[in-house]
Amino acid sequence: MDLRRGEHPVCHPEHASDGEVSARSELRARTAAPAPLMREGDSPSARAAAWRRPQNCRRRPGKAGLIIRLTTAISRSWPSTWRKSPPIQPLESFMRESIDLPPGQIEIPAAWTGEEMAKHAENWLVELDKQDVAELELAATGFLARSQDIGNLSKADFPLPRLAGHLTALREKLIAGIGFEVLRGLPVETYSAQMSATIFCGIGAHLGGARSQNAQGHILGHVRDTGADARDATTRIYQTAERQTFHTDSADVVGLLCLKDAMQGGESLLVSTVTIYNEMRKRRPDLVRLLFDPIATDRRGEVPEGEKPYFEIPVLNWHAGLLTGIYQRQYIDSAQRFPAAMRLSPAHVEALDLFDSLANDPKLNLSMRLRPGDMQFVYNHSLLHDRMGFRDWPDSDKRRHMLRLWLSIPGDRPLPECFRQRYGSIEVGDRGGIIVKGTRLNVPL
Repeated sequence: MDLRRGEHPVCHPEHASDGEVSARSELRARTAAPAPLMREGDSPSARAAAWRRPQNCRRRPGKAGLIIRLTTAISRSWPSTWRKSPPIQPLESFMRESIDLPPGQIEIPAAWTGEEMAKHAENWLVELDKQDVAELELAATGFLARSQDIGNLSKADFPLPRLAGHLTALREKLIAGIGFEVLRGLPVETYSAQMSATIFCGIGAHLGGARSQNAQGHILGHVRDTGADARDATTRIYQTAERQTFHTDSADVVGLLCLKDAMQGGESLLVSTVTIYNEMRKRRPDLVRLLFDPIATDRRGEVPEGEKPYFEIPVLNWHAGLLTGIYQRQYIDSAQRFPAAMRLSPAHVEALDLFDSLANDPKLNLSMRLRPGDMQFVYNHSLLHDRMGFRDWPDSDKRRHMLRLWLSIPGDRPLPECFRQRYGSIEVGDRGGIIVKGTRLNVPL
């Protein structure tokens, strides 16, 4: 987690115009695109379809008006002898068939149900013993004796000869296993704020690189009720006591360290995006296809330079043989306040409603209450997380308080090109986070 580099890498992707495009420019865009992924065993028709597919997420299928405009643009570029019968149906068919979908049910370790996980806590709950805690405290004390700048803390600065092997296994569990783990037993009630933050960031440094979580450049976030109004379109829901609803964060992994829990409520919930897809595919395959369409999601006022106030990435993305999700329903709904944002059709709303309904199914999701000293790490690309609304303590010193890390993980999966809109860069190990003009990385305690 060496953040000493002078600049935070930020990519400013070029955005496709919303205006009409000609058939020739469409052809140039397709022929210039990188070769699509071919998998051994693909049928000739599947390979042909892969070459026909656009290699980005910049389309708006299902929009009759767009189909008509594209058809008109294509017909105008054809020789006049071809213009008598513009192939509206073939184009409409192409728009639907061009979606890159999983070939069937997805059977991977991350495709779990909450019922299964609740019965086998040994698969995701790890108790730190006294030797583990002593090693963490020694590493933190040693670092603080040399430096007070936690933002400069790297893996090399935080030696963990005993725990390092488990943290390597944890990284693999996140990106290729069940996608989450809870480390329990850190005695945070005996630590200063600086000591808790140093241990948490030190563990994070063994997993990946920390990313900015907001426009202020905070690489260590504070999740607590600040009194912000959730109805304000610039408020991020973690700043309130209201339920967050199931969502992903804008980094490979999100980590939480519980310092203090609420008087009532505030449970953490997890659900598998892969399991939701599998269930939707069985129940309503017509609706699950719509979740692979680009959709506008509100940035809530934290807009990178040169970008729109919303990004347009599908909820579900099938890329390099992996299903990757990105989701926040409240922000999808609030993006409709922008006149230029693509409108949600009734069918898309129905698909999102079913997605939410499945996420909230107690048979599918896992509920847990994080105790002080618990560290939870969650893989955003295959899981969604949520926090129930809570009632806090009257005493301000006892109120619910979590520290948060967003991490970019080395050796992680590739992401589709359209993720540049939100992640800035899609380079493995150096992507994700929120960077706007003037952002400077820092660690507020």
